[in-house]
Amino acid sequence: MVDQTAPARDLASFVLPEIGRLIETADTAMPYQLIDPAGAVVEPVEVYFAELQAASRPATTLRSYGMDLLRWYRFLWALEVPWNRATRVEGRDFARWMQLADKPVRMHWRYQRKGMPAAEVPKPRSAKLAAAGTPNPVTGKTSPGPKFAATTRAHSETVLRAFYDFHLEEGTGPLVNPFPLDRSRRKGRANAHHNPLNPFARERTGRYRPRVPKKVPRRIPDELFNALFAALKYNRDRALLAFWVSNASRAEELLTSRNRDALPGDQLLGVFRKGTGEYQQLPCSTDAFVWLRLYQEEAWRLGVPRGRDMPLWWTLRRPWRPLNYHAARAMLNRANGLLGANWTLHDLRHTAAYRMARDPQMPLTDVQWVLGHAQLSTTQIYTKATTGDVIASALAHHRRQAERTAEPASPPPSPGYNPDSLKTLFGGLG
Repeated sequence: MVDQTAPARDLASFVLPEIGRLIETADTAMPYQLIDPAGAVVEPVEVYFAELQAASRPATTLRSYGMDLLRWYRFLWALEVPWNRATRVEGRDFARWMQLADKPVRMHWRYQRKGMPAAEVPKPRSAKLAAAGTPNPVTGKTSPGPKFAATTRAHSETVLRAFYDFHLEEGTGPLVNPFPLDRSRRKGRANAHHNPLNPFARERTGRYRPRVPKKVPRRIPDELFNALFAALKYNRDRALLAFWVSNASRAEELLTSRNRDALPGDQLLGVFRKGTGEYQQLPCSTDAFVWLRLYQEEAWRLGVPRGRDMPLWWTLRRPWRPLNYHAARAMLNRANGLLGANWTLHDLRHTAAYRMARDPQMPLTDVQWVLGHAQLSTTQIYTKATTGDVIASALAHHRRQAERTAEPASPPPSPGYNPDSLKTLFGGLG
């Protein structure tokens, strides 16, 4: 129950302090830890991370959850409210603050070392391409706005509600979850009177969970992909794009491949799946293996480590290091800077998925296997028309209408002829 007598907080001017941090450890048993302002480990979060790890959640999930928990703990630390004393007033105000506040601008570590004020930090190159929240002139994709996206707020609400649900079951948290379920649905049983022929609906919705608009995945048109491919400078980068757009692997999945996983004769490349961690061989195009061979010959001449168990992708300069996701994204951003675009690495996966799903000779179940989707309904989103396809179809309709209007009208029949007879005789040309 919300305390109606609690004083209202000025959330519009509230600034979230950058205290505490989430650190990555070298311990595989606890890959991430949340540190409070005093430098001590936040024990409730550590226990929750252990529960997630026992449930076979990968380290990337722990990091994602940890960032949401860090934001929540900073909010409580600023209000001087202990985590186990938080009520629905704090949960409500936190949800309101995430709607009102601007996203914090992360300062580069170079400027942090110099002690440069945030107002004097130069804007990144990506911020100069288009104003925040406006469509990109090349891709049509909206750039990230200054506010927290609905998907970010929804993810945060889900993480925090699950965090307090866990501690409620353990008896270590508050008596009431600060992030309750929706009033209209929390009393009834989830999926009551469910039809076994239909998939289960997500009925347990949080009260403070925002409505997330459904977005159609955006693919890269062929002409724009050719321009993006031409903007790349190195054969390694061309090989990466050729693989991403042919085998539809996720960006970080492709970077897990080693030299032994590339089988040019079979046109297969082995990767480790992100969610399950399973090893899977994906079919790839012949062009991808051509660019891979060109990259390998250049890299080996420069002294890149070689061997069956060595990583397949390396940095381009010494000291040689395996290529990671952040370096791959920086590579694509450099090409985007030349074109004025804002494509992402995941757009390449969408492009490959659309190409395969639109092939009438490739069953949708095969596309599901290549993409690694657990549900066929997830793969079916690629069978829908994209925004570009709909716009092109509508413009073609308008052109046909204009051509039909510009056509000269048929002259009327001469006196003495029956128009109906002429239509029957000449097939409607009279």
